[in-house]
Amino acid sequence: GTAALIWNEIIREKVTNFIMNQSKEQRILNFVLQNAVRGDPCSVVDTIDKYCSQKEWAMNVGNEKGKILDKTVEEVNPSVALELGTYCGYSAVRISRLLKAGARLLTVEFNPEFAAIAKQMIEFAGVQDKVKLLEGPSEEIIPQLKKKYEVDTLDFVFLDHWKDRYTPDTILLQECNLLRKGSVLLADNVIFPGAPDFLNYVRKNPHFQCTNYPSHLEYMQVEDAMEKAVFLG
Repeated sequence: GTAALIWNEIIREKVTNFIMNQSKEQRILNFVLQNAVRGDPCSVVDTIDKYCSQKEWAMNVGNEKGKILDKTVEEVNPSVALELGTYCGYSAVRISRLLKAGARLLTVEFNPEFAAIAKQMIEFAGVQDKVKLLEGPSEEIIPQLKKKYEVDTLDFVFLDHWKDRYTPDTILLQECNLLRKGSVLLADNVIFPGAPDFLNYVRKNPHFQCTNYPSHLEYMQVEDAMEKAVFLG
């Protein structure tokens, strides 16, 4: 798994970026703009999956784990959802297509280049009315959610950013009183590349009830899993 990632993420990508004079993320966006149906979020999701499974690997949640994400969002039926780690906007589009009328998703991205790509992806998918992209570090944005973004509590949180931020940001969500009894956290990549600190924190914490969903790394046959942690108050 690690060798394949090094090949895809570092060697192959750098060579292609140099030859084509554009980033992989820009190539994903261009492929969507040329091949997906504008205003159809399902078409956008399917087109990204097609590109990343056939042409260039990318760190979207992917379709296999995406089904676990879908099922969780449908069960929670959130009014206010938070995503940490927007990347190209794949999971923001995937989540928002399932949101009820009037519900909203706040998605946080640290990398300005990724944020710019995601903004175009979200608008092309036609879900910009449901999604608000917040640019900056999660540890700065989370404490602003209540006052600046009028969030009372979060019904659903999807963690898919830096793995070493999973635990501190979960603690920050609790300290800022953003979780209510029944709030659901879903964390991606808990096996590969892995988030052992997070698993240790939520599984041993009496305030959380955890469920593990074994799966595979996006677009690969590498073992991975998602962890659902329900906040018990």
